[in-house]
Amino acid sequence: MSFRELRNFTEMMRALGYPRHISMENFRTPNFGLVSEVLLWLVKRYEPQTDIPSDVETEQDRVFFIKAIAQFMATKAHIKLNTKKLYQADGYAVKELLKITSVLYNAMKTKGMEGSKMGEEDISKFKFDLGSKVADLKAARQLASEITSKGASLYDLLGKEVELRELRTEAIARPLEINETEKVMRIAIKEILVQVQKTKDLLNNVASDEANLEAKIEKRKLELERNRKRLQTLQSVRPAFMDEYEKIEEELQKQYDIYLEKFRNLAYLEQQLEDHHRMEQERFEEAENTLRLMQNKLKEEERRLLKAGGQLTPRAVQPSLPSSEQGWILGSCSLGSLYLLNSDFRQREFFHLLVYSPSGCNGQS
Repeated sequence: MSFRELRNFTEMMRALGYPRHISMENFRTPNFGLVSEVLLWLVKRYEPQTDIPSDVETEQDRVFFIKAIAQFMATKAHIKLNTKKLYQADGYAVKELLKITSVLYNAMKTKGMEGSKMGEEDISKFKFDLGSKVADLKAARQLASEITSKGASLYDLLGKEVELRELRTEAIARPLEINETEKVMRIAIKEILVQVQKTKDLLNNVASDEANLEAKIEKRKLELERNRKRLQTLQSVRPAFMDEYEKIEEELQKQYDIYLEKFRNLAYLEQQLEDHHRMEQERFEEAENTLRLMQNKLKEEERRLLKAGGQLTPRAVQPSLPSSEQGWILGSCSLGSLYLLNSDFRQREFFHLLVYSPSGCNGQS
């Protein structure tokens, strides 16, 4: 849609006498109500006696309305409308509406020019229904084209009349020879007899072909019936191995159920084993971290005592453990070994922790 087309449409509708003011902003967005009203008004303006339903409430009614308008304009005014663009009811519909308004506007302009030359009385005399004369106009155009083609062919034939006149005169003046005429007639009769014989042969061939086809059809029917009986026989007979097959199938189903149960149990046990290993690993890491902290504390305590010049006593070596790790510590400074017995462990863990000792001492706390 262009601004020029929209402007021309609004000006033409104003010139045609449309009672409602149409703005160029009306078609920025789809406006099916306005488009249907304009289409109905244009059709009534083109042919007042037309009967087109104006109900456009539902989608089916709108589709029927657009189809009726397009069919009417195609049959009466020979104007081809794009129903898809009309149904959009936006700027693209203006192009289709222009096709109708242009015809009516040009007709009004032609009528106005004639009216300027003739008086009011003459205009009233020559008023006619344009819709009722469309068929007559179409027939007149067809007759005019036929007259033109016939006149051209007649002119060409008349141009050859001079030569044809002499030949026609000679043919009329020439005497009629009976022998030659008889000869020509016999030749024509022979040709006709040959064609008749060919036709009879074709008819005989058709009959033989039909008989062959019927024989083949009958043979195929017999084969089909025989195969049907054989199929029924095979369906009614039970195979010898069918009982064994059914028993094996039942046993296989039982074994499959057992396999599924064992597989689920195995998966569950593997999961439990993984959880147990993970818990043991966490306990081991926790105990190892505790012992490492104890070793560090013992080393710091020993350094502090060495700096102070004192002797390492059993009670001074004992570290302060958290409440969750309370237990007994057995130390042997000469052997450099440390044993931890924790009451919170489910099993007794044995760890060796190397401790630097400058002099041997035995103690128990």
